[in-house]
Amino acid sequence: MQIEAERCEPDQPAVDRRRPRTHDETQMDTLRRLPALRVLDQLPVPVVAVTEKGTVLFANDAMGEMLGMTRDELQAMNFTEVFETPLEADGTVTGLQKHANSLVRLSHVDGSTVRAVMSRSALQRADDDIALVTFQDLTEQLWAQGR
Repeated sequence: MQIEAERCEPDQPAVDRRRPRTHDETQMDTLRRLPALRVLDQLPVPVVAVTEKGTVLFANDAMGEMLGMTRDELQAMNFTEVFETPLEADGTVTGLQKHANSLVRLSHVDGSTVRAVMSRSALQRADDDIALVTFQDLTEQLWAQGR
């Protein structure tokens, strides 16, 4: 089955349009055709895609929830407004790459600091001008440990 996601209205959930899988189509073929943004949107972990200038191209609901805002609010911001860990002047993508797999600080809408481990970018080429990263929120765990 091929899945195509389509948003009818901005506040409405995406609608799945499915076509029956052909007899010679494998399950892997089905996975290969999944729309990437639809898959990223459904992940339960915070995901964000950011440009070199800090523009938030994509954020899933989990990312917004971690920071206490909607995904639309986050996508209307520059990522440097919520990324507290200092980035060097090289640009946002380059700065994020330097902090890959390390503990970073982000700003929650309530003014508190969110501490999370940030992944390496899923986009790995040297000429990529977008970072696509995930976060694992460790704020409560670190707070409970007194750190």
